[in-house]
This record gives sequence, C-alpha cells and structure tokens, in this order.
Amino acid sequence: MPSDDGLAGVRAILLAGGRGTRLAPYTRVLPKPLMPVGDMPILEILLRQLRRAGVRNVTLSVGYLASLLEAYFGDGERFGLSIEYSLEEKPLGTAGPLALLEGVDDTFLVMNGDLLTTLDVRDIVREHRRRGAIATLGLFPKEVKIDLGVIKTDSDGRIVDYIEKPTLSYEVSVGMYAMQPEVLEYVPRGERLDLPDLIRRLTADGRLVVGHRFTGYWLDIGRHEDYEAAVELLEREPTTFLPAD
Repeated sequence: MPSDDGLAGVRAILLAGGRGTRLAPYTRVLPKPLMPVGDMPILEILLRQLRRAGVRNVTLSVGYLASLLEAYFGDGERFGLSIEYSLEEKPLGTAGPLALLEGVDDTFLVMNGDLLTTLDVRDIVREHRRRGAIATLGLFPKEVKIDLGVIKTDSDGRIVDYIEKPTLSYEVSVGMYAMQPEVLEYVPRGERLDLPDLIRRLTADGRLVVGHRFTGYWLDIGRHEDYEAAVELLEREPTTFLPAD
C-alpha cells in the first residue's frame, strides 16, 4: 500500500446528494454514486482510491435516496475508512452542504461522489499546501467540437472570419477541490450555494485560489453516452482506476 504522504489527517467530503436527472431512468431507483462501473459502484471506486492514497476519514453529503447509500457503505469499516453522513434536509447545491460540517480544522478535500478519474489526491493536496492557497481546483484539458460554422463580425455586422466546425479548448474543473477551513466562512448555513459561486466569492475577496493541472483519465458520467464510455473503459482496462496491489 502506498504511503499516505500526510493525508491521514485530511478529511474528504464527497457530494452524493444530487438526483442525477441526466441519467434517468436509472437514477429514479438508484442514486448516481451507486451506479455500477465494472463490478462496483462509482462511489466505491472513489472510496477505494482515497483509502489507497492514505485518507481515513470521509463524510458523505447525502440527500436524495440517502438511505440506500448508508445501507451500502455503512460506517466504512469494510473499506478501511471511517464514514460519517451529513444529511441535507433540503437541496443546498454543491457548496451549501459544506456549512453543515463540524470539526473541520485542517486541509480538507471536496469531491463529486460520481468522480471517475486517475487524478491522485496526494498531488492536489501537495500542490495546495505548497502554494498556500485557500482553495485549489483540479483542472483537466477538454476539447469541445462545434458542429456548426462559427461567424465573427465587427461592430458594423461585417463578416471578419468564418470558421467551419471549430474545436475549442478549455480547462475544466474535474470536481475535486482541496480547501482550507476558512472557506467555510463564505458558506451561509441553510442557503443554497454552488461551488462556482463559492469560488467566485473567494476570488472577489482577494483570496488565493489556484488550479492543479493534470493529464490522465477523467470522465464526466452525467450523460448516458459518458456513462457507457466509462463502463466500456473499465471492461477494456479493469485496473485503470484501481491498480492491482
């Protein structure tokens, strides 16, 4: 088992309360983090990755079909983890649930509960601490093909360029964040708040927020075609996300 590289005291908060409507009808009976990829749920892969990296303490932020998640993962003992549950009484967005946390006094991780990536949490925590940031976002290069002719005009409406079916390049958030406890001061209790809004609040207040770039695998499985791609990848390369010990 790899060394924990200082992560034994790092708490991971996994956001698992969403309804996953884009994956309906499957998510009408299963919360998205319990959707199987290969022979185990997405969230189980993530939990095993965290344990492998040295994380011991996990909080599952739950809401929709919370009882199914708690029944499957229990107290985390069989995964070598200590799992607690934070229940949203009403939908609070992706950042609002952070206000419910207690006892956070050190660097912590915030991750989507359906995250499927090879990004090592040790790397993002190491970079976060090295930069002295209040928050660090995992970033991934993404290309988006536009299947249309894109027109550029000047202020008078004259055509200045015509680009047929361009491919645009962006850096996107992978849904993994390293944060300092002071972040919680920016999250009002009981109010809906999403992570992009929280990051904008931090930067507007002059706080240092940085990105950690990585290459490897990252799949956004919110859509049917992406979920199917993830299943096919695990069938083809079963140790991609969980290398054999």
